[in-house]
Amino acid sequence: MDEGFLTTDEVLEYLQVNLRTIYRLIKAGKIPAVRVGRQWRFRKRDIDAWLERHRGPRPGPMAAQPDKAPRRTRPRILVVDDEASIREVLSKTLALAEYDVDVANDGQSALERLRATEYDLLITDLKMPGVDGLTVIREVRRSNPGMPIIIVTGYSTEASAIEAINLGVNGYLTKPFRVPRILAAAAKALGEHVGV
Repeated sequence: MDEGFLTTDEVLEYLQVNLRTIYRLIKAGKIPAVRVGRQWRFRKRDIDAWLERHRGPRPGPMAAQPDKAPRRTRPRILVVDDEASIREVLSKTLALAEYDVDVANDGQSALERLRATEYDLLITDLKMPGVDGLTVIREVRRSNPGMPIIIVTGYSTEASAIEAINLGVNGYLTKPFRVPRILAAAAKALGEHVGV
């Protein structure tokens, strides 16, 4: 009915976040919203533009400038999953929560990104073609032992869970997962206080 407007429920579904997160972002003035009576309305094109602005820089040939130290204020997260839908949900959700997010669709790409860029958190699937998640984690533990790591997997086995614990991961979530659990796990792994 409204030209390009979404209800609060539609925004929750579209962004895959919880109501508390939406209200926190509205209150902080970080998400465009219009009050209509007792309801909030969101113009879809404003939400899309806002998401694009907060998605973080895309890596490109000019991204690495060794002579200039990057000025980062927001934590940078690498999301690794061979399922496009999972990468999309995680990157949208984490960008909305004020993180810079890069994605990789397999373990080999993840290792290349990890060598080229400094990340504050790794979120990875376990079962992927080629280089699997545990191999990526072992490599990270060799080069950056203190990096927080969260596993999100649909193929959890007792052996992989035990190995993940032995490798010192900060979170182990199984698919399907609820988005608020990812946000809470990311905040906890990064040492942020959840809630205000």
